[in-house]
Amino acid sequence: MDRVSVVLCRTKYPENIGSVARACANMGCKDLILVNPKEFNLDKALPLATPKGKMVLENTKIVSNLEEALKDFNKVYGTTARIGGWRKRVLLPRQAASHISQDVAENKKVAIVFGPEDTGLINEEIELCGQLITIPTIKDAWSLNVSQAVLIILYECFNKISFHSWNKHNLEKDITEFATHEDLQRLFKSTKQVLTEIDFLLPQNPDYFMLPLKRFVHRIGLKKNEFNLLMGICRQLIWYFNKDKDKIM
Repeated sequence: MDRVSVVLCRTKYPENIGSVARACANMGCKDLILVNPKEFNLDKALPLATPKGKMVLENTKIVSNLEEALKDFNKVYGTTARIGGWRKRVLLPRQAASHISQDVAENKKVAIVFGPEDTGLINEEIELCGQLITIPTIKDAWSLNVSQAVLIILYECFNKISFHSWNKHNLEKDITEFATHEDLQRLFKSTKQVLTEIDFLLPQNPDYFMLPLKRFVHRIGLKKNEFNLLMGICRQLIWYFNKDKDKIM
């Protein structure tokens, strides 16, 4: 679980942060990141963290935006209670845990992102996540406390990852270096520029039509050398387009 991190966006109550720290400690997840919390009061959070979660809480990182929080991760999973529409390919916790355990076995760093207590993740935050996880409930009681949601998903991950760790002498270690979240955002920006230049993307809403491509790239788990190759192609195409424009000018 050392390669799994919990990211809380815009959390409103320090008591919930404390409860999340306790859930992380229960499941062996040591890394907790807060994105622009409304209030982070250690005195209010510590009683809910209990002694086991104290170390997690004291080592919590605080950043101002989600992109900054995710820049060094190789895989990003977002959580949502709202499904359907463009929020496709939503995983259940046990399915997500299978994916995450494989990510960890491949030496990838994984972030699981949770939204604030009242609204959950907004669309702009969801777009930064490669895959989505939802926790099924009865339709009239779909709202979960954020610490409950964290515990449910980490529990499933703990079961899967512990099995892999117990059998690690039978697993061949993959030391391949994978592209980080920050790398992927650079690639998406350059790809969007190229596809706009050749009129492949519709000018009315290019970000919407980039979504299937983003999902595809997140799903395949781009390696660093593959990222470098695609970025090189984008740079060369951008240079080529700009060269012709310079001639006209």
